[in-house]
Amino acid sequence: MSRKRLAVVLGTILGVLLVDQCSKLWVKTHMALHESIRVTDWFYILFTENRGMAFGMELVDKYLLTGFRVVAACWLAWYMWRLIKRNERIGYLVCIALITAGALGNIIDCVFYGVIFNAPDPPAVAHFTSWGFGYDVLFRGRVVDMLYFPLVSWDWPSWMPLVGGEHFVFFSPIFNLADSAISCGVVALILFYHERFQR
Repeated sequence: MSRKRLAVVLGTILGVLLVDQCSKLWVKTHMALHESIRVTDWFYILFTENRGMAFGMELVDKYLLTGFRVVAACWLAWYMWRLIKRNERIGYLVCIALITAGALGNIIDCVFYGVIFNAPDPPAVAHFTSWGFGYDVLFRGRVVDMLYFPLVSWDWPSWMPLVGGEHFVFFSPIFNLADSAISCGVVALILFYHERFQR
């Protein structure tokens, strides 16, 4: 087994987790829910919480969703271990490590945030509570999102069917660094390692 590959994988996962959790903890304890900080015209720190899957969808029970995330992360860890033992290419390992780290980052929110944070109404800011005195129970925490990039926006002309008169924002999803790690890992896999999925 290559120690270099193991070090790269562990460094990638721990680095992503550290930055992701530090950013979430800072936002959670310094900003009220839905408060925003303007960085530029096209980039805001906007504190929201995601109760379900991506973009706030709630298609399945929270326990089932969190359980699925845990199982998926365990499978990814096992898969990476096999790749390291086979001396897989470092680039491919980094892609899988980014996806794993992103999954773990959001799992931490889901599993623990509900029991260690309170959930005050704005403009109050959340703070740590004694274990078990948070806003929910274990495995039912909400994922913290804060990165918002409204690159362009406009109002549709009133004469247009269905969307006439509505305000449109591109790019409207609000996400976190764990989501970014997953997206970067997946995009890199598609761009540079797509041949592996064509076998």
